[in-house]
Amino acid sequence: MKRHLPTPLIEPRLFVLWLALLLCLPGACQRAYAQDESSAELPQTRDNAWWTGPMMANSAETLPPGHLLAEPYLYDVASRGSDSFGSRTYLNYGVADRFTMGVIPVFGYNRVSNASNSSGVQVGDITVQAQYRLRQFHEGSWLPTVAIQIQETFPTGAYDRLGNRPANGLGSGVYTTTIGLNTQTYLWMPNGRILRIRFNVSASFSSNTDVQGVSVYGTDANFRGNARPGDNVSADASLEYSLTRRWVLALDLLYNHNNSTRVNGQEYANSDPFPPDVTPGAKSNRYIGFAPAVEYSWTPNIGLLLGVRVIPSGNRTSSSITPAIALNYVH
Repeated sequence: MKRHLPTPLIEPRLFVLWLALLLCLPGACQRAYAQDESSAELPQTRDNAWWTGPMMANSAETLPPGHLLAEPYLYDVASRGSDSFGSRTYLNYGVADRFTMGVIPVFGYNRVSNASNSSGVQVGDITVQAQYRLRQFHEGSWLPTVAIQIQETFPTGAYDRLGNRPANGLGSGVYTTTIGLNTQTYLWMPNGRILRIRFNVSASFSSNTDVQGVSVYGTDANFRGNARPGDNVSADASLEYSLTRRWVLALDLLYNHNNSTRVNGQEYANSDPFPPDVTPGAKSNRYIGFAPAVEYSWTPNIGLLLGVRVIPSGNRTSSSITPAIALNYVH
């Protein structure tokens, strides 16, 4: 991520308005959909609670065979000096009992202060994923739904030879394998409403790639070498409170640790027969963040999520605020 000298990360009034929206919507939801509350059985049944899912944590459930889930996200990763506008779409299909496969295409556009923006909408790296459910939650048992998830990210996005448009770099140039364990359970609160809880952990491992010229790894036009992103470990705990049948309050708590990215190579300039070795790259970093959100569902199969991910500056990590909107549809 790019680092810049202190300037306002985001217009303070805009940030206050965004948080006020998230905080005020629940009261409006409660009044507007009082009929949901009054007609619901208490304690609430799971059929009477409609969810889209929180902003960040993946579900531990799998789709029934032949069923499809589509969930496109639109977002803006706003940090000092840059905005990364993007779309990420989750497309999952129930292949067999307990087994779901899917694909995640990514597109984006970078706007950068004091530098060239992306030349247009760019294609990012694409991810293929598979999930197998190990067990299912049953009421009366403390054991959650548990699933193992495997993702493979393919280097379809531009990452090097970017010339005078480094903002065109939306890819990594490497193959990345991610192995995760997803869990989900339900608790009934004293007032009879449902609290859905997810806790997921994952680890990612990347291959090496050749790098030439200007790249997402911070190299310049004369560089020739290779790069390998550091291994990654992440954890996500999410809470979703069923305020009414249609309205849900959600919160993700995030932890992420990246090992150092290794970049090795040489600078070829002015026909130098003995170019110097160069070792740019990024040191290890970690962050803790959170993502409040509001969910609204028109039916059990279609709903909308409005949320914002906040990552404070910390251990070699720049602060960022990422508002996002997503539409969740299951067929």
